[in-house]
Amino acid sequence: MLNITLPDGKKLSFSDSTTGFEIAEKISKSLSKQALIVSVDGKLRDLDFKIKKDSEVKIFTSKDKEGLETIRHDTAHILAMAVQELFPGTQVTIGPVIEDGFYYDFARKEPFTKEDLEKIENKMREIVDRNEKTYREVWKRNDAIEHFKKNGEIYKSEIINSIPENEEVSIYFHGKWHDLCRGPHLSSTGKIGKFFKLTKVSGAYWKGDSNNEMLQRVYGTSWSTQKELDNYLLRIEEAEKRDHRKLGKEMDLFHFREESPGSVFWHEKGWNLFQKLVSYMRMKQDHAGYKEINTPEILDRSLWEKSGHWEKFGANMYTSTTPDEKVFAIKPMNCPGCVQVFNQGLKSYRDLPLKMSEFGKVHRYEPSGALHGLLRVRAFTQDDAHIFCTEEQITEECLSVTDLILEIYKDLGFENVILKYSDRPDVRVGDDKVWDKSEKALLEAIKTSKLEYSINKGEGAFYGPKIEFVLRDAIGRDWQCGTLQVDLNLPGRLGASFVDKDGTKKIPVMLHRALFGSLERFIGILIENYSGKLPFWISPLQTMVIPVSEDFDNYAKEVNQKIKKVGITSEVDLKNHNLNYKIREHSLSKIPILLICGKKEVDSNTVTIRRLDSNKQENMELNLFLKKFSALSKAPSN
Repeated sequence: MLNITLPDGKKLSFSDSTTGFEIAEKISKSLSKQALIVSVDGKLRDLDFKIKKDSEVKIFTSKDKEGLETIRHDTAHILAMAVQELFPGTQVTIGPVIEDGFYYDFARKEPFTKEDLEKIENKMREIVDRNEKTYREVWKRNDAIEHFKKNGEIYKSEIINSIPENEEVSIYFHGKWHDLCRGPHLSSTGKIGKFFKLTKVSGAYWKGDSNNEMLQRVYGTSWSTQKELDNYLLRIEEAEKRDHRKLGKEMDLFHFREESPGSVFWHEKGWNLFQKLVSYMRMKQDHAGYKEINTPEILDRSLWEKSGHWEKFGANMYTSTTPDEKVFAIKPMNCPGCVQVFNQGLKSYRDLPLKMSEFGKVHRYEPSGALHGLLRVRAFTQDDAHIFCTEEQITEECLSVTDLILEIYKDLGFENVILKYSDRPDVRVGDDKVWDKSEKALLEAIKTSKLEYSINKGEGAFYGPKIEFVLRDAIGRDWQCGTLQVDLNLPGRLGASFVDKDGTKKIPVMLHRALFGSLERFIGILIENYSGKLPFWISPLQTMVIPVSEDFDNYAKEVNQKIKKVGITSEVDLKNHNLNYKIREHSLSKIPILLICGKKEVDSNTVTIRRLDSNKQENMELNLFLKKFSALSKAPSN
């Protein structure tokens, strides 16, 4: 007798072996129709997988994350199948599932066109209609290599050759077409549905190495219903409108140049926005007891070797050899420099917790293909802080950091925050008892916040567990920003210590904390979240004073000076253009308040207010405007 245990604890019995499909059918007819894949003792399997021993089983449908990801995985296969049917001789390489979709890399001399994508989509729908049976075979390694070589699939044979000797070579068939794949997959091509769309084509180097051949990457998305697909496409359309690179140009905030790839050239307005965020953070951190420091951007290789960063991040570090043959590295993170500051002077338990903040410029080499405006750069400023504390203080400090992060996000308009908790990895440093305390502290901080959280088992850093703070923006996209990490390793490696109550020297625990993560990236997120229409207090240029004609230039200048004196960022437009032209121009630049000055305003000592995205105008006495808007121009917590 074979016993199957379901997630709710209910048990089903079978006389012999069974399959996921048979289990679903026994539960209900409707589930058998909706079932896509099955989990057997925690491992995802095809529905026709033979279960031969007592097992814990869960059935997944399209409503489950696992089911939807399988739909996307199958759609990637159908994409490759369609391409090879339409364009014989095209080689397929890899086709993984990604967030909201999938991609597949192809080796083909001719570039795919927009018209080609339409043809491929139509062929994919045809394959779905054919409802080809999907099944799995296990091949001998050498047979598989020779088979794909014979078929001209050089890349595929190379992949098989890299598979460890002890692993199965798994081949999935969709009808006659087949591909190397671990699975699982749906039972037939008809199960996929037709709620998919190919979105774009880009270049991608084989294995991500710029020394290798350039392939063509076709991206797509796939969903379980037409409504979900339509909503996603609308979200993508909206995201394109909000692209910070486009808005950054319209708002005159920044630009990039080939002479310094991945580095931002900040314009006056953009730098003003940057500094407003820094000032706001300084105020918040000062209130929370942080001491701001600054450390060198270039440090000797020996320090990076001591810290362990040379071994783990050396390939991504910018280095320089001096005439006396010393090797220096531009810092990719601020942590080792901060420890050096801590090490100056004898520290006692009475000095802890010691909170050190730093707006440190760091440099990391990112492949040129990965660079993306402000969101992925090579040079950026981290709003870092490092908290040196005792083991007993971990819980309290983690709670304090969590509260601060959530408070700041709320001030900036992000109230939908998700937490991701990562605990100890298999390979780690430190005593398990300290890991126990650290993990307990972080979990307590998370639970106290009462926010949604997920657990990434075994994904913590080698030196300690961590929390990632994920923001959800105005159109439902998630952005990983803040981090909180418990470090049980670095202080000891770099000789940090304090004198405890009993007079003995002990190594402090080090909490790594970043709220924005990267100021550059966070500014990109802010721009996209607000579609460039930033809150008044953070807007780089808050008001523009516009005289109706040159007759009123002097009054406009006076108004502008008075506005600036009360702390509002302002300019006056004296260009020889008509009023409507100026209004359109400054509205495109996303300036929140336009102040119109003409005869009426001069005579009554007023300004006419025109708000962004509004055709309505409001006349206000100038002193009242100064009082009201100077208050609005301050950060929320001032």
